[in-house]
Amino acid sequence: MARNIKSQGVFPEITHEVDVCVVGGGMAGFTAALAAARQGARVALMHDRPVLGGNASSEMRVHICGADRHNTIPNMRETGILEEVRLENLRRNPNKVFSVWDTILYEKVRFEPNILLLLNCSCLDAEMQGTRITSVTGWQLTTQTFHTVRAHVYVDCSGDAVLAPLTGALARMGREARSEYGESIAPKKADTRTMGMTCLFQTREYSSPQPFEPPSWAYTFESDEELPYGAQGHTWWRMGYWWIELGGEYDSIRDTEFLRDELLRIAYGVWDHIKNRGDHGAENWALEWIQFLPAKRESRRYIGDHVLTQLDIEAEGRFEDIVAYGGWTMDDHHPAGFWSVRVGAPATVFHPAPSPYGIPLRALYSRNVENLMFAGRCASCTHAAMSSTRVMGTASSMGQAAGTAAALAARYRVTPREIAYDHISEVQQSLLWQDCYLPWVRQQFSPLTMEGKLSASRGNPEPLRDGFSRPIGDDLHAWEGGLRDYVAYEWSFPRWIDRMTVICDSALSKNVQMSYHQKDDQLDHVPEEVLKSLRIELKRDGEWRLWKEVRGNYQRLLRLEVNERAEGIRLLLDETWGAEKVRLYAFYVE
Repeated sequence: MARNIKSQGVFPEITHEVDVCVVGGGMAGFTAALAAARQGARVALMHDRPVLGGNASSEMRVHICGADRHNTIPNMRETGILEEVRLENLRRNPNKVFSVWDTILYEKVRFEPNILLLLNCSCLDAEMQGTRITSVTGWQLTTQTFHTVRAHVYVDCSGDAVLAPLTGALARMGREARSEYGESIAPKKADTRTMGMTCLFQTREYSSPQPFEPPSWAYTFESDEELPYGAQGHTWWRMGYWWIELGGEYDSIRDTEFLRDELLRIAYGVWDHIKNRGDHGAENWALEWIQFLPAKRESRRYIGDHVLTQLDIEAEGRFEDIVAYGGWTMDDHHPAGFWSVRVGAPATVFHPAPSPYGIPLRALYSRNVENLMFAGRCASCTHAAMSSTRVMGTASSMGQAAGTAAALAARYRVTPREIAYDHISEVQQSLLWQDCYLPWVRQQFSPLTMEGKLSASRGNPEPLRDGFSRPIGDDLHAWEGGLRDYVAYEWSFPRWIDRMTVICDSALSKNVQMSYHQKDDQLDHVPEEVLKSLRIELKRDGEWRLWKEVRGNYQRLLRLEVNERAEGIRLLLDETWGAEKVRLYAFYVE
């Protein structure tokens, strides 16, 4: 007779009490956990892999796309936590090594005091009390231990929406009918088809010919016409091809192991074609790595208080409860994936979408499970809308929003729905304070900032407190100066200053992706525009005196605890990472 191993106590079980439990450590879960922890919540992050980052990790090596669309949409790059780790990566990982990137993500979470990190821990159970989750349990393979986490709020960033079948949360898979939401790009009839998953490979060039013998089980492709996009579709082979994709005609969860096998047969067959079947110029190239964990695009999607649709995206998503944004096209992959070539269909269709468009908080919590939130590709979207929101830059934006809202819900002991309706301004202002961007929402500053006399050694410094911290259209929303210039706040009598914040220029129009898919416009160093060194002076008894020097800064967001009383505070700009001009987007005090 079968027995419940957990109930029999065969393996140890540890129970953790936290405020917020995040399930899934991809980019959405990574930002959600950090955001919640930095808002003061005690957080458990349960992730079923040994490394963080999901599709962006060394296990899958997919580059992070977002509203900037490979930097073709100026100044739309996601800031906040994602920008923080990308700038860290530029400083420490100029060779774009994915294991170093893994390490950067790992240490951000592992050494955050408010986060309990449970790696190699797969969520397999949940307990409910009415419409509330009371605990979730994961099996940690490496320690053969059950971990049960009790929390006030749960945030599912697992991608496959693992908590949906465990809790009864409303969810769906597949494509909606065109008539359901009036989406012109949806099929006439609803179906269970999805976008597929991809297995990549990575290659290296050597100084001598590198023969390749394919495995006996690999597919054989004799001609270019057997591959998507023909001869022009596989000329850049350094990092494989997104169109080595399958799964949309299957169950993209249950059939993953079978689909992995098929994808490996295709990937080795494509490399065999490049190496051995025609002159493709790859004589000196050899395989260095192949992906054994498919990078998934779509499976379950939750149903929240709002379901984001194609029409929402096309109308720019100007929601009252906007907490995140996207901008990728509605990039709808054919369900047949690689085999779409057999039916003469394009492997993907890029339907237009504005950049940016807003995403509401109501699309990030469950309609029927009152303490369940989510972010990433399992958010509350139609298939059509999800074809845009699924990319990892947008997932990171949603994750930071969900984590911030979850922390507030835990602090106030209310539901995410109550946060959306009663505390939305606080969520938005917290996100802006974290240097996230929310289109059409202006940051509000303290009376200390707004009452101060703001001056500069040149130009008009008022954009530093106009509430927008990036260029928008033709308006820079910035103060521009040079090295040795200054900007200062002064008051008519001494005021207590808790902290100061500076938003530096981090070259939002440049390409900071870590991608082997693209050629040579990616930065491999800290952007030269970033402010590297500055001095901070405080004014006391009518005189400016040096308070602190900052050297070696490489971040866009620079925040310092001051805890001093002064009549003024002044920044003197000493050095960038190479630029002669200095651009600041915000300078404020609290």
